[in-house]
Amino acid sequence: LKAIRDLAAAAFSFGAQEFMAQTWGGDDVGVLLDHGLQLASIDPRLVVKVPVTAAGLEAATLLRAQGVRICTTAIYSSHQVVTSVSVGSEYAAPYLGRMTDAGKNGMAEVERMQGIVDRMGSKTRVLVASVRTAEQVGDLAARGCTTFTLSADVIKEMTTEPMTLSAAADFEKAALTLSVATS
Repeated sequence: LKAIRDLAAAAFSFGAQEFMAQTWGGDDVGVLLDHGLQLASIDPRLVVKVPVTAAGLEAATLLRAQGVRICTTAIYSSHQVVTSVSVGSEYAAPYLGRMTDAGKNGMAEVERMQGIVDRMGSKTRVLVASVRTAEQVGDLAARGCTTFTLSADVIKEMTTEPMTLSAAADFEKAALTLSVATS
């Protein structure tokens, strides 16, 4: 808990608007609940991640009843988003890359999840995790997804499009030429 408290404080000091930390306790609802409450007490901006298991969903329901912000996590099937919505989860986090690695059509499954949330009129946000490429971000955004966790590699890929870098270099060259000519 001290390490999580320190990490959250550091994140908030850098301007983070929220911080997620996962409760633990296996299949013991009481332990999941207790740890979730301890995490939530760190800061109101902290979101408690709870796995979508029978015990996790029960703990999530109890945590929500006490005003704790929840992210249901370890989601691999679209029906799990229905249960996430039903417990009042603020976020539902499917693992795109891991679904794909397991032989599922991860993109289609995540798209179904977003469709379920939209059709249920829920405020739950599908938080797509385990995104491996910038192209996946674009494809999922085109399918209605708006919230992602991204690695530094994916962010770098999103900001280093070769044609954009070339155009930016051309802009700089033109600006330099213009400023030299007017000096």
